[in-house]
Amino acid sequence: MSFQPIKFYQTGTFTVGNRLLDPEQRSVQSHQDRSNAINSGHRACQGCGEALGARYALDAAMEATDSQLIAVNATGCLEVFTTPYPETSWQLPWMHSVFGNAAAVATGIAAALKVKGRNEVRVVAQGGDGGTTDIGFACLSGMFERNDDVLYICYDNEAYMNTGVQRSSATPPAARTATTMPVGPNPGNVFGQGKFVPAIAMAHEIPYVATATVADLRDLEAKVKRAMEFRGARYIHIFVPCPLGWGTASHDTIRIARLAHETGLFPVFEAEHGELVSALPIRRQVPVEEYLKPQKRFAHLFGAKPMLEVIARIQARADHNIRKYGMLQEEEAL
Repeated sequence: MSFQPIKFYQTGTFTVGNRLLDPEQRSVQSHQDRSNAINSGHRACQGCGEALGARYALDAAMEATDSQLIAVNATGCLEVFTTPYPETSWQLPWMHSVFGNAAAVATGIAAALKVKGRNEVRVVAQGGDGGTTDIGFACLSGMFERNDDVLYICYDNEAYMNTGVQRSSATPPAARTATTMPVGPNPGNVFGQGKFVPAIAMAHEIPYVATATVADLRDLEAKVKRAMEFRGARYIHIFVPCPLGWGTASHDTIRIARLAHETGLFPVFEAEHGELVSALPIRRQVPVEEYLKPQKRFAHLFGAKPMLEVIARIQARADHNIRKYGMLQEEEAL
């Protein structure tokens, strides 16, 4: 693990910081002097996982770089709700790119800083799954192949939320979107399509690749800080539930993210130079039904005649992730 494990036993609570810990053990978000990279006043939906993920990640990056950070943002929800003209919620140097070239723009900024000898200033590119796994995939792969000194962060809410909840290549099987309706013999998104970009990033053998969720703040912050210890291309893929697009209660965002990990549907791990180095363990694997039922995008699976075969296929995907990444481990002896 890249972080010091702190055991909390208040099961059912979702506290993001603990001021009873020693200062060096506290999360960035528990400090009053955090940078607040995204300030109040933005226009995200209630319970927006992306707003949480971006604030957590960039506040950690600002601390790791002593606030010497430039962010490039692809078009998408994050750009739209933080910068309605002529306002902005960003409190760091921030640049908006078009939908598909955030990685290329960030590469150009990193190259310019290198020419100017400003090695202390670091660059972060960020985008949603649409701008990362689909439209911006070629620029991202080029950034990986060249090993450009950029940390790219994908905030994955599993569809094109900003333009009306259309399917992306990160949309899970059987999920309802505006373009994968729950009708016909195989309702929702089809099985066997899409891509898992963290695995593709590992195939490029770049210095650092990690996944995280907004449910585990300490893990997310530690991975951002770890990424900033490397030079070259780095990639972090953060799971960020979307209450609007998923049909979940706004107060359930953290619970849904936690269930994604505990079921095994979203593996949380880190890799260095193409090799898996750690996976965030779960104490008990949760059946996928507990994750699927609170989401209206999967409601068609639980009608008068539940689609047991489809649910079983989703469970098989979760079981595969558990085995592949070694996520199910016995808790250490007290």
